[in-house]
Amino acid sequence: MTPGIQPADLGFFSTLAGAGSLSAAARELGITTPAVSKHLALMESRLGVALVNRTTRRMSLTPEGELYLEHARRILGEIDGMAEILGVAKATPKGLLRVNATLGFGRSHVAPIISKFVRKHPEVQVQLQLSVNPPALTEDLFDICIRFGAPPDSRVIARQLAPNRRLLCAAPAYLAKHGIPKVPNDLAKHNCIGIRQGEEAYGVWRLASGRGRSATTESVRTRGNLTTNDGEIAVSWALDGHGILMRAEWDIERYLRNGRLVQVLPHCYTPDADIYAVYPQRHQLAARVRAFVDFAALVLQQPRASASPAAA
Repeated sequence: MTPGIQPADLGFFSTLAGAGSLSAAARELGITTPAVSKHLALMESRLGVALVNRTTRRMSLTPEGELYLEHARRILGEIDGMAEILGVAKATPKGLLRVNATLGFGRSHVAPIISKFVRKHPEVQVQLQLSVNPPALTEDLFDICIRFGAPPDSRVIARQLAPNRRLLCAAPAYLAKHGIPKVPNDLAKHNCIGIRQGEEAYGVWRLASGRGRSATTESVRTRGNLTTNDGEIAVSWALDGHGILMRAEWDIERYLRNGRLVQVLPHCYTPDADIYAVYPQRHQLAARVRAFVDFAALVLQQPRASASPAAA
């Protein structure tokens, strides 16, 4: 009996889905449109499900077709990666690259990086997924995760792409009305804008004073009437004068430059939020992974005079 899924079907269906129509796929594959239609019909017959909704001019994937495409492209990407590792394929980056990033930073920085990257490497197909919290590093859901802070898991590779500090800030109008904190414990008397993200303890800000042996760290439990899981929203609330915010320097640097926000307790050091590319050790030899990480590091380390706000 002919198997339901044949290896040649994977590349065929990936091309078909990317082309958007039977005729466009036929031109890309160098065959006739009836031949494309016949191949698709045989696939659907073997599987016993419809993969494509056909109309006279356009086509769309069924839910089963979407699922088939997702797995087909993942498998094709793994085959390309294996060929690269074994030295069979050329060093040219190609294949599927699955990238995860946080919501705001992904929108503001990672998406533009991907746009530039695929222009340089058109044989790479990139899938970007944004999420509030980074996925578990043990799950094989992504090839690269862009995250803040080095992961503690030694089973993955973490390459620093760019340095990044967290700073305390507030709008001048808020500070004029409520006063300027002088020491960390003063924060407990202020309205602090809360962000629920990642695994960090919510509502507790850790601030260090001094350096070396004289350094001391204080944990301040903050309070406030505004909380969100979106850093970009939190920045907008700070700009509106609602309170004090702890946020990554990448998010707020242009507002500090133009005076819309003012740094609070500048003599205190807050936890670093350096930007890392995290990926499994087995992916480190894949050309598409190496190329993307190198490209992202190059872009992120360029001067950010015109950078837009982001969110971790």
